Amino acid sequence: MPGLALLGLTALLGLTALLGRGKGAPLCLSRQLRMQGDYVLGGLFPLGSAEGTDLGDRLQPNATVCTRFSSLGLLWALAMKMAVEEINNGSALLPGLHLGYDLYDTCSEPVVAMKPSLMFMAKAGSCSIAAYCNYTQYQPRVLAVIGPYSSELALVTSKFFSFFLMPQVSYGASTDRLSNREVFPSFFRTVPSDQVQAVAMVELLQALGWNWVAALGSDDEYGRQGLSLFSSLANARGICIAHEGLVPLPHRGSLRLGTVQSLLHQVNQSSVQVVVLFSSTQAARTLFSYSIRYKLSPKVWVASEAWLTSDLVMTLPGMAEVGTVLGFLQQGAPIPEFPSYVQTRLALAADPAFCAALDAEQPGLEEHVVGPRCPQCDHITLENISAGLLHHQTFAAYAAVYGVAQALHNTLLCNASGCPTREPVQPWQLLENMYNMSFHARGLALRFDASGNVNMDYALKLWVWQDPTPELRTVGTFNGRLELWHSQMRWHTPGKQQPVSQCSRQCREGQVRRVKGFHSCCYDCVDCKAGSYQRNPGDLLCTQCDQDQWSPDRSTRCFPRRPMFLAWGEPAVLVLLMLLALALGLVLLVLGLFIWHWNSPLVQASGGPRACFGLACLGLACLSALLLPGQPGSASCLAQQPLLHLPLTGCLSTLFLQAAEIFVGSELPPSWADELCGHLRGPWAWLLVLLAMLAEAALCAWYLVAFPPEVVTDWRVLPTEALVHCRVRSWISFGLVHTTNATLAFLCFLGTFLVQSRPGRYNGARGLTFAMLAYFITWISFVPLFANVHVAYQPAVQMGATLFCALGVLATFYLPKCYLLLQRPELNTPEFFLGDNTRGQGSSGGRGRGDSGQKQAAPDPVTSPQ
Repeated sequence: MPGLALLGLTALLGLTALLGRGKGAPLCLSRQLRMQGDYVLGGLFPLGSAEGTDLGDRLQPNATVCTRFSSLGLLWALAMKMAVEEINNGSALLPGLHLGYDLYDTCSEPVVAMKPSLMFMAKAGSCSIAAYCNYTQYQPRVLAVIGPYSSELALVTSKFFSFFLMPQVSYGASTDRLSNREVFPSFFRTVPSDQVQAVAMVELLQALGWNWVAALGSDDEYGRQGLSLFSSLANARGICIAHEGLVPLPHRGSLRLGTVQSLLHQVNQSSVQVVVLFSSTQAARTLFSYSIRYKLSPKVWVASEAWLTSDLVMTLPGMAEVGTVLGFLQQGAPIPEFPSYVQTRLALAADPAFCAALDAEQPGLEEHVVGPRCPQCDHITLENISAGLLHHQTFAAYAAVYGVAQALHNTLLCNASGCPTREPVQPWQLLENMYNMSFHARGLALRFDASGNVNMDYALKLWVWQDPTPELRTVGTFNGRLELWHSQMRWHTPGKQQPVSQCSRQCREGQVRRVKGFHSCCYDCVDCKAGSYQRNPGDLLCTQCDQDQWSPDRSTRCFPRRPMFLAWGEPAVLVLLMLLALALGLVLLVLGLFIWHWNSPLVQASGGPRACFGLACLGLACLSALLLPGQPGSASCLAQQPLLHLPLTGCLSTLFLQAAEIFVGSELPPSWADELCGHLRGPWAWLLVLLAMLAEAALCAWYLVAFPPEVVTDWRVLPTEALVHCRVRSWISFGLVHTTNATLAFLCFLGTFLVQSRPGRYNGARGLTFAMLAYFITWISFVPLFANVHVAYQPAVQMGATLFCALGVLATFYLPKCYLLLQRPELNTPEFFLGDNTRGQGSSGGRGRGDSGQKQAAPDPVTSPQ
């Protein structure tokens, strides 16, 4: 299509040259801006501008002269005229009806645009607006208004038209404020809102990895609103704006040169490589003029739609030195016939006969009310406007007419055969049918949403420099989702590489950002410590793992903790199991020897049944160590202490009885000794054992009821595992459980430590003394070890203490007796082992046998005095 249009444009230039119109002869183009019809549409177009006129100095509400001609404004007006004529000449819309139009110049100034707006609302057939309480039946001169182009003008006129509920369709006002239905209920537009363009800009910055940018806007409604929208969206998406400012308009009093210089200086001195410029054409030209003059380093300029295609900016000398320019442009449908239509209008405007007929058909243009419509339009040539023939905004003005026509078509209930009624239609009736209305223009389906906006796709355009002006190359699209064509990108930067615009480098995996200063994009990268991880790439804080998970340093995920306990296969447990086997083997060996030599003096002197009972209890204490390895359970936690201490109490109580015998026999008078030894060897001895065990059982029961140990899972004590162990709820009660055994051991030690054994007798006190020393050394060492060792190895310490205690008792008390049984059987005599203790049996001959044994036996280390 653009190729056909260019061919048509070439043909137009040739035809214009062939017209041979005399120089200086005025056209009657301005008289073609009005046409009568059954229903008339008003039009507001920037046919000129008031540059050079200081409107701020006005003291009277007099007329404003528009000095500078705007070719684009005229072309948009002709596009509206073309659309009206197409509808009138076709049968798809409003068959049998004739639309008219009344087009005025806004001069791009609100004070100028208000005059035609008042004229539009004048009562039909007059030039005045009547005051009524109710305007429901009020019939103004026009049914709807097309325009104006700029947001600043639309904000003024739409408030005025909204009072009367006059439909207004703009072809260029994109400020998002106009989407407010409470303030602007009758406003519509055929261009997307700035909200869409701002979203597209933010997604472009994100896609290219630019999060450190400058944002500038023109000091008008379009620039301020666009800059505000972009800033809020950018901040929400993690894009930091290093510098933000407004560019003054050149005709707003004296130009604030210092403001522009300050903006440029801030941008030039920073590390920002990307500048977003949401600006009108005049402000953009002003900014780039100073940028070129002061030699701003090349940047990437993300342009708003208003200046992206502006000849005022493109043709600025030195513009190729500013860097890379890219921006979004709305994609309408092509109008290939438009250049030829414009040529036809110009040709007719130069035909005196046509102009004369036009004057006869049209009534006065009422220039005495609103001033000349477009005096400059009557002194142009095709060359003056040829550059804008393919402007993208032309379709928006064209489509606005089709939107109003479709609404009128629906209001009049028209069909292919015609319109059933031709009654007058009030503007508010037309408005009812425009909300959420679909229509077509040049085959493109459009729809006004509830806010009066249309959804149109955008093309991402890049300036590719070709003398003297750049070519607009399409490098992507945006239809709610951005698509980039990287192969078409051309960067006007050193090395032709895509620029980088970031305050800080991207953090690596497992690192989070620690923000420096006020901008979230300026940060230090901090490693996530063990137990935390980086959840998302832009996180500012590490996320803690759940208690049942773990993570290493600089991790991006957590791992499940596996349960950890003193496993059976660990080396320490295997060593302890070997000690357990040794202890049990020794217990069984000693027990077997004692049973085999049951009636021997040695076994009887050791307590006989009580000695075997003590050995059995010692074996059970060793077996209780098997409760400590493996995964803890409630039952094992509750049984550990009772099954250790009760058997140990049974063993120590038997040793206490033997120590008491030795003490009584050695330290008390013979008369007392005989009687007490009889009790210590008789049934009363078993009663003492039972009482000791009942006392220990009571302590264990109190411990289990008052402070029962429980199975707990400790998630923090180990870095990668969950420690499952039995938790002691009260260390005081845990210590009190040892009270009975400690008391028995202490009494044994006291009863044997100072006893003087007689020469030639077996020194049983010494074995008991060393056995109790082994007990105390073991359990006193256990306390600091158990308190300071890692909780994961506390069961191993307790298991080791139990086994070393048993082995100590075996080695110091029982194994020497086995040695005598096996290696010194000649000493296994009543005299050597029983000696004076036979007094308890009432036999004086026993002492004689003991004396005889003493005379026959030679001194032995086992029998030497202590």
